[in-house]
Amino acid sequence: MKKYFLLLLIAAVSYARQPELALIPQPVEVKESHGVFLLTASSSIGYNDPAAQHVAVMLSGKLSVPTGYALNTQQGNGGTIQFVLNASHDAKLGQEGYTLVSTPERVVITANRPAGLFYGMQTLLQLLPKEIESKTVVKGDWTIPAVSITDYPRFPWRGIMLDVARNFYTKADVKTFIDQIAKFKYNTFQWHLTDDEGWRLEIKALPRLTSVGAWRVPRIGYFGQRAAPKPGEAATVGGFYTQADVKEVIAYAAERFITVIPDIDIPGHSMAALAAYPELSCTKDMSIRVSPGMHFADWYGNGTFKMFVDNTYNPSDENVYHFLDKVFTEVAAVFPSPYIHVGGDECYKGYWSNNDGCIALMKKLKIRHVEDLQGYFMDRINTILASKGKKMLAWDEILDGGSAPGVTVMSWRSVKTGIEASRLGHDVVMTP
Repeated sequence: MKKYFLLLLIAAVSYARQPELALIPQPVEVKESHGVFLLTASSSIGYNDPAAQHVAVMLSGKLSVPTGYALNTQQGNGGTIQFVLNASHDAKLGQEGYTLVSTPERVVITANRPAGLFYGMQTLLQLLPKEIESKTVVKGDWTIPAVSITDYPRFPWRGIMLDVARNFYTKADVKTFIDQIAKFKYNTFQWHLTDDEGWRLEIKALPRLTSVGAWRVPRIGYFGQRAAPKPGEAATVGGFYTQADVKEVIAYAAERFITVIPDIDIPGHSMAALAAYPELSCTKDMSIRVSPGMHFADWYGNGTFKMFVDNTYNPSDENVYHFLDKVFTEVAAVFPSPYIHVGGDECYKGYWSNNDGCIALMKKLKIRHVEDLQGYFMDRINTILASKGKKMLAWDEILDGGSAPGVTVMSWRSVKTGIEASRLGHDVVMTP
């Protein structure tokens, strides 16, 4: 009986304990105090510098929907919620850090840069009751616990990828996704725009990339198990973004301090592009269609595989480089990001090894292994990107072919490949 009483007492004490603040990501330092700040219709939002106005207005808009309050925003230091840009740089906070101090009287968010204020705003929203996410007015008390928070990121690159190639997401969907990742302080959005199952970006000089490459036949079920397109079957599933759409999304992300990086997968993963321009493949197979998620390769469990359909550009064909120059000219013009992601992963070399042009190119370059042709191909692409003022970003397979210096590597196959890339002098984004 004593044991049961002791267990009940422990449970009661645990239950009565103040719950920990539910903040994602967890801040560097949190000190809780007593009391709460009560947000009311008479609350106001202030900012000490015009550069902070954007975040103040954004917070007012976010709070207005669930609370029904039309909170005034004004420059000065009198806001009950106050945004403060430091006059002198606080080295501890860096470019994206912030402090948030809430008391029963007011809330003050301080940072060196507007990005820090934005991340402080996201933490403020998480401190409010969960109903702050409501799309309609909710009656109740809007309280913020008294707390002192210091926060700054461990990693300058906090990225997340959305694959719109295999399944198309509308522009509105993408904006919603950006809103969600902004809540959790991601600052890099990798937009996977092309793959075997679809080409999603308008390239004005190459209209078939979207008129053909953006559409596949309707299928349901697991990818890799769907039926292949039938002769004459209409391709009705898909979609693409105009360059105007893309610019709109980029601007939307920039308002949330997120950099958008385009992802154009080459030299493999290119079945959708080759369905539109089959002459750029080694096989020049006119029957290539955009994959609906069919079984088109056997994987052997050790990283090797065999393709049944040619989904790879021909590295010996100069027309390929003219084609990709046109692609990257328009990509570079639309995306302000310093990086363009070019894939480089899972490139099947079987069609290369049997192609007369590739064999002749290997002899000319004194290359013994067909794998090294990818290094040649990616070097050519690196030169094209550099001519547009862009840096190459690619998956870690790019190292297998002896990639050029200066390429930034995304290590997805293992931690080890990222460490090796770093030792070779590459900047590395770890995504194992």
